[in-house]
Amino acid sequence: MKNFRFLTKILLAFMLMLSVYGFSQDKQIPDYSLKDRKDVPVEFTWKLEDLYLTLDAWKADKDEAKKLMEKVDEYSKDWTSSPQKMFALLDLTDIINLKAEKLYAYMLQLNDADMENAVYQDLKGELQAMYVQFNSKLAFLNADIIKLGKEKFDSYLKTEPKLKPYDFWMYDILRSKDHVLPQEQQNIVSLTSLFSQGPGSAASMMNDVEIPFPEVTMSDGQKVTLNLTGYLKWRKSKVPDDRRLAWNTFWGNEKKFEKTIAILLNTSTQKHFFNTQVYKFPDCLSARLFDDNIDTSVYYQLLRSVHENLAPLHRYLELKKKMLGLDKFMYQDIYVSTVKNVEKKYTYEEAQKMIIEAMKPLGTEYTDVLKTAVANRWIDVYTNKGKQSGAYSRGVYGVHPYIKLNYDGEYYDVGTFAHELGHTVHSYYSNKTQHFEKSNYPVFLAEIASTFNEEMLLDYVLKNEKDDLFKLFILNSYIEDARNSLYRQTMYAEFELAIHKRVEEGKTLTSDWMNNKYLELANEYYGKSKGIIEIPDLVSTEWTRVPHLYYNFYVYQYSTGLISSMALCDMVLKGGENEKNKYLDLLRAGGSDYAIPLLKNAGVDMTKKDAFNAAFKRFDYLVGEMEKIYEKLKAENKL
Repeated sequence: MKNFRFLTKILLAFMLMLSVYGFSQDKQIPDYSLKDRKDVPVEFTWKLEDLYLTLDAWKADKDEAKKLMEKVDEYSKDWTSSPQKMFALLDLTDIINLKAEKLYAYMLQLNDADMENAVYQDLKGELQAMYVQFNSKLAFLNADIIKLGKEKFDSYLKTEPKLKPYDFWMYDILRSKDHVLPQEQQNIVSLTSLFSQGPGSAASMMNDVEIPFPEVTMSDGQKVTLNLTGYLKWRKSKVPDDRRLAWNTFWGNEKKFEKTIAILLNTSTQKHFFNTQVYKFPDCLSARLFDDNIDTSVYYQLLRSVHENLAPLHRYLELKKKMLGLDKFMYQDIYVSTVKNVEKKYTYEEAQKMIIEAMKPLGTEYTDVLKTAVANRWIDVYTNKGKQSGAYSRGVYGVHPYIKLNYDGEYYDVGTFAHELGHTVHSYYSNKTQHFEKSNYPVFLAEIASTFNEEMLLDYVLKNEKDDLFKLFILNSYIEDARNSLYRQTMYAEFELAIHKRVEEGKTLTSDWMNNKYLELANEYYGKSKGIIEIPDLVSTEWTRVPHLYYNFYVYQYSTGLISSMALCDMVLKGGENEKNKYLDLLRAGGSDYAIPLLKNAGVDMTKKDAFNAAFKRFDYLVGEMEKIYEKLKAENKL
């Protein structure tokens, strides 16, 4: 929806927060973590002057935006009565939203770099309140467009070419006409938002705060409190008895509260079903995918493809058992790393060179954007006192994207840098090519360009790194992440589909039913019947700590995003100029179409199994590379 466009970009930026060259063992990475923002060398900070020269200039533009908002009431009168009046209103809202993008970027980035500054916090709050009020002014848009109808809009489009940039948005709203409620009913349904987040919030409060955490004594006599942080640490312990004790104790404690959490999840899923019926959709999955115009066949194809490609996962688990030297491989052992951490540091300058080299198959136009980002200070590099943690990329139409890092020199940081540069180039190409109205790419595509860059970086490292132990470490880390995205998240997606179908059948989600269903899926995915791994019944309780189950069919996108980027990377590396250009055209397309046809134009058809098979083939190939390096190092007595 047009009036929420700038909010979508901001939410996307938060969602994204997530985030072999000239190596020497004694690398010193600058540490500004205890220094105030003003003491960080300017060359390592982002150039916010490209947005506004001063805070006073920002305030002046905010006041100008407020004045423009006051004109909306005047422009909205009979705005659909002629193509000229329609364009006048849409052009005005574009001007306001463009200002919103700049105003938000400047203030949020000032705040993110210095979160202790109360002035920035106050100004950010004022801006948010101003734009909430603006959005309420535009509540009439969708209803008026549906009332106008497609035939009338088509005639407007013929007589007023300036409306062309708005056609996709218009047609998308018209597509939803069968699912729009009369205003009085919509007002009533909207009131459910006052309490609809309650179940998820309550489950989070229970799991993160109120459930008492158990205490255990480890093999060295150390007493440990197994809160979430403690559990995540000790489940990776190199001592089998310790990690198994941590796992069993943590989930045994969680099981005591599963009946209450089941009530919360049942209520949340019932809420999804309520909305499905109110807005006249056949089922919950169809309702959720409708906004992105994604056919349910994509979801089902993901589930089928994963079940058909469990062999690579089982191959990896068997390798893990071998590398850990275990006679009996248990589910409690699945999180421990098979390779010790390899200490390597890369300076920021080395990371730049490494990433640019890795991206050379995409051509000089692509790598020139990366060089420009560095040279023109689009990037905030190091941690300083009061700086927000994590990393993200935020596109600003008409200016350029910005990247926030907290760079510390580990390979993980190099990967994060490449990841955020992927988002940046996507935003850069989209904003450069598309009208503002079509520049915001679909959420379904949001993580493709970023993980694509990570794939390219991994390929470069495997081809150029000489240290086999480090290559093994990198492969192990990558495959663990891929295992989580490709298999674990898909298992969550299948479980989520099952609980929605049960509610749609008029049945209640009890802890016993969900335990049995979750355990059934875990046994199949991890190969219990094939003797791959021993899975205790307590695994059945894991669903109680999956917060995404309250988000309504979100997790599947972690899987489809990685599958798409793996398929595209394989296509580009094995292809030629045509394959490269298809990928770059995907980045340029922005939000000019829905995600599935955009991907199809790039060479990846998510409705068919070829793209999925390509991703699992690459996963299997990387497991094979890991096996080769392990056997080589073992033969050389280096493990």
